Amino acid sequence: MFQSTDDIKENDLPVGKRKSLRTGYTTGTCAAAATKAALSALLNNKKLLKVNVSLPKDKQITIDISWTNQDNDKSVTAAVIKDGGDDPDVTNGAEICSTVSLLESTDKIVIDGGIGVGRVTKPGLGLEIGKAAINPTPLKMIYRAVEEILNQQDKKAYGLSIIISVPKGQEIAKKTDNPRLGILGGISILGTTGIVIPYSTASFAASIRQSIDVSRAMGSDSVILTTGGRSEDFARAIYGTAIDDHAYIQIGDFIGFGIKQCAIKQIKNAYVVGFIGKLTKMAMGIKQTHVKGSHVDMNFLADLAGKCGANSELVTQIKEANTARHVSELIDKSGLNSFYDNLCKEVYVHLTKYSQSQLKIRITLLDFDGKIIGNYPKDEK
Repeated sequence: MFQSTDDIKENDLPVGKRKSLRTGYTTGTCAAAATKAALSALLNNKKLLKVNVSLPKDKQITIDISWTNQDNDKSVTAAVIKDGGDDPDVTNGAEICSTVSLLESTDKIVIDGGIGVGRVTKPGLGLEIGKAAINPTPLKMIYRAVEEILNQQDKKAYGLSIIISVPKGQEIAKKTDNPRLGILGGISILGTTGIVIPYSTASFAASIRQSIDVSRAMGSDSVILTTGGRSEDFARAIYGTAIDDHAYIQIGDFIGFGIKQCAIKQIKNAYVVGFIGKLTKMAMGIKQTHVKGSHVDMNFLADLAGKCGANSELVTQIKEANTARHVSELIDKSGLNSFYDNLCKEVYVHLTKYSQSQLKIRITLLDFDGKIIGNYPKDEK
């Protein structure tokens, strides 16, 4: 959904996802490219197959133009098919269009969103409520693309209307966090670098950060951090309306980043809810829990069970277990219930250190039916 790499470094990527994957470009880059192609056709009567787009930090990228249509002598639409590289972002393959029209005014350039571009309905996104969800960096890129074409003209000043649209944007948006963030009716035109880093690291980072921003802007100082949709559904059953809808945030594999952002943005309470696999990795001090970037250490779980009073037979069984879920089956069979609370405590200790104790953290461990089997601290709901 989002493309921003400000707080994610290469070492945060899962093992096997570094450097070998092909980068792509953001929806903002696509919008700028489509705008440049449409304006060139409108003023130069020339349909371009490729355009050079200026990225932030004085870099350029060449983008293929999918098609260009002359609507009339005052309006042209061009389109770019978004290539996210090897990133599995839901906007990959989307058609990003720009319709550029001449206005009677000679000194006004108006940029807005059309079909499939969401509208902002909640604060905390850095965008004015009611406006199209086109972020500042893409706006600057679009303006620069326009400037580059106008500088080629004898007449430098034109009144222009630029409408960015995404024909399938409403459908795509259902697969994103946009509705929860208060961006309705389509996707966002986003990006801070113009380039997409593979594996959705950047998109997840920006999604988490903006979700926290929305919570703070809506007056919430507590958030529920879950590792996915299923754990969120169970968390909602637990906390209900005691926590606002916008405060439920899926942090995926990025627990370290999520907790750090909570601290930076002065969230007071962070409730982490998840299953044994992810929480075990957190208890081990792993801040990026993707399966290919980390593995559950059975020796770690066996040692923890031993500290909770497990006999030597159970400790050996845990060391030889196949998965964290297998360990939970062994624990349930043995009746060593204190194990789960202690696992939560280990998670708590690591995340508290990582947040530099700037927020109150609570860890809740669920079984696969959504029942609470462990939590820490114990002195609150």
